[in-house]
Amino acid sequence: MHFDAEFYVAVGFTIFVLVLLWVGAHSKFAALIDARINRIKSELAEAERLRSEAETLLASFEKKRADAEAEAKAIVAQAKEEAELIAAEGRRRLDEFMARSVKQVEQKIAQAEAQAAAEVRAAAADAAVRIAEGVLRKGVAGKDFVAAGINEVKSLAH
Repeated sequence: MHFDAEFYVAVGFTIFVLVLLWVGAHSKFAALIDARINRIKSELAEAERLRSEAETLLASFEKKRADAEAEAKAIVAQAKEEAELIAAEGRRRLDEFMARSVKQVEQKIAQAEAQAAAEVRAAAADAAVRIAEGVLRKGVAGKDFVAAGINEVKSLAH
């Protein structure tokens, strides 16, 4: 009987496989594969957990951003409202100041008018006193005092 190389390779391979089975290499190989599967599963679980944490964190940051935008809008609205109140207060104070100024000017004008009227009365009284003095100095030689006084007042007025 003549055996060629292929036969010996087949017999060697069979013996090798039997030795591997007898030593328990298949269970070690399966354990290695199971360990790798478990490691990959744990990595996938960790990745899923990290993704879920990232989504939660993203949602938290989005909420904080929205809250910050709302707060900024509220601050701007409050600042505008305060500016309008300040402007209204300024306009009111300006109006009050203008009213006081107008009242003061009107009072000064009234005082000036009263003073001018008093000065005119005083000047008229002085003129009347001078006329009366002049008439009394000249004497009463039959003149019409009333007519002469009226004429002299007319000459002073013009």
